[in-house]
Order: sequence, then structure tokens, then C-alpha cells
Amino acid sequence: MNYQEYIPSESLRSYVKCYYVFEAADQKIINDNAFATGCVEVMFNLQGSRWETQEKGKFTHTAKMELWGQIVRPIPIRLSGNSLMLGIRFHPFGAAIFLNDDVSLFNDNIVELRGVMGTEVDELYEQLQDTAAIAGRIVLLESFLHRRLALHEKRRDKSTLVKMVMNELTRDDFFDNIDNVASRYGITSRYLQKIFLQHTGLTPKLFSKINRFQKSLVLIGKGDLSLTSIAYQSGYFDQSHFIREFKSFTGNTPSRFDGENSSAILASPNK
Repeated sequence: MNYQEYIPSESLRSYVKCYYVFEAADQKIINDNAFATGCVEVMFNLQGSRWETQEKGKFTHTAKMELWGQIVRPIPIRLSGNSLMLGIRFHPFGAAIFLNDDVSLFNDNIVELRGVMGTEVDELYEQLQDTAAIAGRIVLLESFLHRRLALHEKRRDKSTLVKMVMNELTRDDFFDNIDNVASRYGITSRYLQKIFLQHTGLTPKLFSKINRFQKSLVLIGKGDLSLTSIAYQSGYFDQSHFIREFKSFTGNTPSRFDGENSSAILASPNK
């Protein structure tokens, strides 16, 4: 199994966190779980087997081109056989610039990309398959995203506002409430909650919880800290608070979490 991330061009770096390639080159069955990251992602399954996701105890294949909305609940995933996947991980506020819909509509859903971005993605998919080098594939992705960006210029102001608020929420020394945050930007807290949800799929409170959870995942992956230290460094009130929230996102307590065999740590946006 190989996972590699690539930095976007400067013109797209405000919206795209990274491009990534996931490749499995044997017949081994991979069982894993997808957890909340705070990021919306687009994935192109270019070769071999496609991921399967579990819903109500049944596994089904994902589409060859898919959009992953904000995942809040843990989703079991499985891969059987060789596979090559190319993905785009947007910043939490970034995906809305490129979509025609309210991002919150896709929460806890994995949908076919064509239904969201139109038939233009069919041509992109064929071009990606015909291009072997990763550098060439990234050029294709960026050309596609630049075209989408030009269509939605009017959304940039709101996206920038959400980004600034998000930067406040992720500061280690942030202990303010959302009413005071909104007033600093000359808007009501109700309006801030509305545009935050539309552009990220999350409320400010839920985003803060996910960011804290992802911090703890990265620290667990290091394998050299106690649960008390992880809780403190991740911003939890105490260890019990940490355990309770961690279990709500993963279905397991931190002490029972198998970090060595989880792709969630490898692909964490907080690493």
C-alpha cells in the first residue's frame, strides 16, 4: 500500500489542501474506517478495484468518480485487489468554491461526482486515465479546477470570511464564543452559522470538535504520549472529555484504537 500527497499550485493553495495518490499493488483485502476530517474530498478511481463502503451492514462499491461530503460518523471501508486512486482534498472552506450546491447537502454521503459537477468530469476522467505521469495528472486537475473557479468568483468573499473565522477557531489560545467572533466581523452569529454551514458543511462548534479530534489522532500516531498528555495537547478539558469525543468519531476508545493499521492517521489534514 502506498499513499503520497502533492502540494497544489500557489493559485489554488487557498482552496486545495493537497492532491494525493493511493495505490494498492496486491490482492490483500484492506479493511479500514473513514473518520471525520473536516475536509470535503473528490476521488477518481483510475485502475483496478474500487473502495467499498458499508451501510446498514452491507458493503457496496463507490463510483469511479466520487465526492465525499463531510463525514461525521465512522464509515467502514474495504478494498480487495489492485487499485489506483487519485484524490483532491479541499480545505474545509475550499470545496464550496467549485461546487454548485450547498456543501452541507453532502454530509455523511458519498455521491457520484457527475451528478454534482456535470458531464465535464467524464472528459477529465478519460484524460486522467490516458496520462501516466502524476505531474501530468495534476496539471489536468488544476486546469479543471481553474475553470470551475472562474465560474464562481462571487463566492470568494464569503469563502474568505469563513477561512478567517476558521483560523481563529483553530488557534490554541481560542476561548471566545461565536457571538463575539461574529461581532468582530460586523455580522450576526446567525448569519455566520449559516454561511459556515453552507461553505464547510459544518457548524463552527462541530468543526472545532473535528479539529480537536484530528489533533489527537496525529498524537496517537506518534505512539509516545499518554492519553492524559494527548488530551491536554489536543485541547480537551480532561481525559474523560477526550475519550468521549474520540469514541463518538471512531466508535472506539483511544486505548483500543489500532493506529498502526489506520489510514486515517496517514491522511490526517492535521499532520
